[in-house]
Amino acid sequence: MGGEVIIIALIFGAIFGVFYLYFSTRNKERLALIEKGADASIFVKGKQDKTAPIWKILILNLSLLIIGVGLGIAIGSLFVRMGLDEEVAIGTTFITAGTGLLIGFFITKKMDKEED
Repeated sequence: MGGEVIIIALIFGAIFGVFYLYFSTRNKERLALIEKGADASIFVKGKQDKTAPIWKILILNLSLLIIGVGLGIAIGSLFVRMGLDEEVAIGTTFITAGTGLLIGFFITKKMDKEED
């Protein structure tokens, strides 16, 4: 019973350590750039005003994922009725869910290009 507690503590400690190092290093790096007189616009360099809003991307990908799962379950149930194993139905669900996410990726990429 004591082993589980140690493992959970190590996992949370590792997560905390990664976040602490990320934020403390980023803060030190920014302070060093400010001391040298660098322009503050370099901190938001990656953020563009012309990209698609994050909520549109999330809703698009989530809806396509749900559609893919539903379609996979429907096709899988047809496969089971035809006499195939249930593992085929599960695999079909994952394949169609992944295909839905892939379609969402390409639509998102197209939305970003249209915004430019």
